[in-house]
Amino acid sequence: MQEASLLKQLTLAVMSGQVRAAQDPHRPGWHLAPCVGLLNDPNGFIYHAGYYHLFYQWNPLACAHGSKYWGHWRSADLIHWEHQPLALAPSEEYESHGCYSGSAVIHDERIHLMYTGNVKYPDGSRTAFQCLARENARGEFDKLGPVLSLPVGYTGHVRDPKVWQHDGRWYMVLGAQDLELKGKVLLFRSPDLHQWQSLGEIAGSGISGLNDFGYMWECPDLFALGDEDVLIFCPQGLAAEAERYRNTYQAGYVCGKLDYQQGQFNHGAFHELDAGFEFYAPQTTLAADGRRLLFGWMGIPDQDELYQPTVNYGWIHTMSCPRELSLRNGKVIQRPARELTALRTVLFQWKGSADAAPPLRIDSAEIQLEISGEFTLQLADAMTLEWDGERLTLSRKNLRTGEREFRYWRGSVQQLQLLFDRCSVEIFINNGEGVMTSSYFPQPEPLAIFSGNGELRLRHWLLLSPMLE
Repeated sequence: MQEASLLKQLTLAVMSGQVRAAQDPHRPGWHLAPCVGLLNDPNGFIYHAGYYHLFYQWNPLACAHGSKYWGHWRSADLIHWEHQPLALAPSEEYESHGCYSGSAVIHDERIHLMYTGNVKYPDGSRTAFQCLARENARGEFDKLGPVLSLPVGYTGHVRDPKVWQHDGRWYMVLGAQDLELKGKVLLFRSPDLHQWQSLGEIAGSGISGLNDFGYMWECPDLFALGDEDVLIFCPQGLAAEAERYRNTYQAGYVCGKLDYQQGQFNHGAFHELDAGFEFYAPQTTLAADGRRLLFGWMGIPDQDELYQPTVNYGWIHTMSCPRELSLRNGKVIQRPARELTALRTVLFQWKGSADAAPPLRIDSAEIQLEISGEFTLQLADAMTLEWDGERLTLSRKNLRTGEREFRYWRGSVQQLQLLFDRCSVEIFINNGEGVMTSSYFPQPEPLAIFSGNGELRLRHWLLLSPMLE
């Protein structure tokens, strides 16, 4: 009965809100966005039987972080996406306050979802259950219930299972907060996805030289990349520094080697995945050809979200573009998935001084730059990118305060690739050595305007806007 009521409310929200959302001039042309309501973490990203499946955290009832559902898209090519039946609704007692984030695996030729059932109590306390659901013949998901309750020694903040298979056994990492309010990543092992054995803490505050490193770690993802194992996670509670950790919460990674038998992970230093204003909760999967692909959420929890103008149209947030990951000199490299080149239309090329460069249309566009010397790039009336020979500075007006805010990337810059949509820009530095991902909300018919003495060689494409069916 509870699920039927939730689905009735969801149906009303979609039917009454999607026309208004579609009228928003900032509605993206090629990034994934919710039809109504709030979208956040990518979940259950997986390739199976010719399709990529991307599930997502969704509150269809409001532009706020209320009780979360799982929406579901699929695509054969990472460009053309189609809606699938709603995957999860928070209808059971063990998920009464939301079907929180998780992942997907293939078992017995069917997609299985592992997710966190979030439960809050009237006294302000909470608990969490790690839950399993299985795909049925209709493409819907039957809940199999909790398979792991709250581990001893941790607060109710234990969530976001990422599951994979290694040497015939299943493994799972969980983001957690211990009783001393320190962020951790926990490792578990299972023969069957139902019975889970704890292998202990593999990373966190006080482990592998990280010292005090935040009060909660969210959205862990552990995978092999080249000769390394990479652990992606989102630490909360890091103090801002002059040029890094500038967002409310971070998304980053460490590289090392997981000892599956001992349950130990020796790793190196933490690196942020993105130096822009909005990027969080990334999740990866393997493509059929062996590439490691990533989607991220173009948002940050508790960071002036509700001041975004799309709220007035009843929706908020998008996914990042899909990205290919590789290792270069021990660092994770992110590049736009090669499939995105199919969005390009007519090519325009130019070279010369930045001061002489023509204005370029950027409502839905790609710009590639080869750079020699300093320049400034004004992105419509909404954002500025400046290269001074030592660092890139991205700036904009804060939507809440109106004050100028800044993000930085330091290093040598020879090449930039900028992907624009109507409410976002993703800047890839030196073929993926760095990335700056941000929401922005320009006026209609936005232009990129260059200035400065630097020499530029540029290529520009307008991008198609495939329909989400």
